[in-house]
Amino acid sequence: MDLMVAKFDGNALADGKKIRNAAKSIVKEYEKGTRVVVIASAPSDSTDELIKLSNDAAGHFLTDSQKAEIMAMGERTSARLLKSAIEAEGLKAEVIDPYSDLWPILTDSNFLEAKIDLEASEHKINTLNILLNQGIIPVICGFLGKGKSGEITTLGRGGSDITAFLIGKCMNANEVIIISDVDGVMSSDPNQIEKAKLLKEISVEELRNLSTKGARLIHPHALKYKTPELKARIINGKYCDLRSEGTNIIGPFETETGRKASLYKDPLSIIAIVGDHLLSKVGLLSKLTDYMADNDLNIYKVSVGDNSITVFVDKTDSQRAYKILHDFVLESDTFNSLSLGKDTAHITIVNLDVVEKPGIIAAITEQLRKNNIKIIEINSSLTAIVLIVDWADGENACKLINEILE
Repeated sequence: MDLMVAKFDGNALADGKKIRNAAKSIVKEYEKGTRVVVIASAPSDSTDELIKLSNDAAGHFLTDSQKAEIMAMGERTSARLLKSAIEAEGLKAEVIDPYSDLWPILTDSNFLEAKIDLEASEHKINTLNILLNQGIIPVICGFLGKGKSGEITTLGRGGSDITAFLIGKCMNANEVIIISDVDGVMSSDPNQIEKAKLLKEISVEELRNLSTKGARLIHPHALKYKTPELKARIINGKYCDLRSEGTNIIGPFETETGRKASLYKDPLSIIAIVGDHLLSKVGLLSKLTDYMADNDLNIYKVSVGDNSITVFVDKTDSQRAYKILHDFVLESDTFNSLSLGKDTAHITIVNLDVVEKPGIIAAITEQLRKNNIKIIEINSSLTAIVLIVDWADGENACKLINEILE
């Protein structure tokens, strides 16, 4: 029998009608023979309202423990409302919150940004089968955890997504469905761009990048529990159908898994093009990249400064690229000269636990310094760390970096 984890976000549970629609979609799926585990978020804006109310009432006297207890009320309320609506449709349901013996998400005692104890949680998560085997639908409060002493903790904003994907992974679910009030992932924000289109699918890496750079789609840390075998979809709750079309989340692919740094298989050559006040020249980068594209040259990385633009190309293309870009410089009234540099190694780290770890850049650079490896370039974003070193040092540098990530 298939198992589905259905997570309803705050917009999908924003009022009584939407809660009834959520219940009907759950019952409809159950009647098809699917076992359903439900994750309930707080109704939209309710957590913000609770935070404001508590700040107005107690201000800085409020402890983190008290904040977590208060913030938990949104999920605890919506879970009870959803349970009642499911039972009004004729099925049995049970609310599971951190005070329940079946509560599955166990954490450390960081009240507002708790870390999940994976081993302990996996064992508890699988006890949910006790309810499923009795024909009872578990309605679990998203976002919340239980600390070492039984206290309520929270997983941070958007933590209900983490709840859903963790439970889906540990229970070997067939699919995790994220239900909101939008049809799925759009090509851009439809509130700002009228021509925005629905994407039929999006990769884990693409979705992680969007989510960490401002798009409120899904908690990026939830995606680390997405396995290649676990199907996932974002749909609109208004259709009252958990099988409705939306956006399929595909992956992760082999290169995206694990904690390790990865070394690009081939050397990349550096070409530096110099000029003055480049940052103030509109369209300059576009002209350069178009010129390279017209000559069938791929750019693996580009760095822009006020006095130079550096492009990284495959070593096998380096001599041809050097000659072609020399023509570009001669035709330009902006650039003055160019040089072909050494062969380099491209090392990438994309695991969010690593990228977001405080002090990770310092640890990496110190590790390479101690081993006399020069860093040519290092870049860090919300989703990746990229290092460029001499090609001769590439394998050793990657090995040394992985030693500090283990």
